[in-house]
Amino acid sequence: MRVHICAVGRLRAGPERDLIDDYLARFDRTGRGLRLGPATVSEVEDRKGGGMAAEADLLRRALPRGGLICALDERGQTMTSPDFAARLARARDDGISDMAFVIGGADGMDRGLRAEADLALSFGRMVWPHILIRVMLAEQLYRAATILAGGPYHRA
Repeated sequence: MRVHICAVGRLRAGPERDLIDDYLARFDRTGRGLRLGPATVSEVEDRKGGGMAAEADLLRRALPRGGLICALDERGQTMTSPDFAARLARARDDGISDMAFVIGGADGMDRGLRAEADLALSFGRMVWPHILIRVMLAEQLYRAATILAGGPYHRA
């Protein structure tokens, strides 16, 4: 199952980008034998200042057709890392070929796009900068793959 991260904003070189690249490379290596990955990142940017609605239109164009859509949103469901791993495995085993994680911009995600998602996931009740959400998602994808592979990375 291919994994897509569709996010508002262009991430420049720096420590956050390095972490994301590292975790996604680890996810790709670990997930390959599990039929998970590769992971790709699609970045969109509303240069015309159209707000969340314009960002949502750009994100919709970046989404894979027919894929499962997971919105990263503070109002979403919280889950443990093993539950997240099980959710990925269930989608894969159900024959889902693409799963897209959608991350809104600094002002959040358009309500309409959020409503279109198959799942809304939260990394807690606090609001996180969208750049850190990318890092946290990349790490959780890698962690999920190691859980499914029976590796020692996740210690619960």
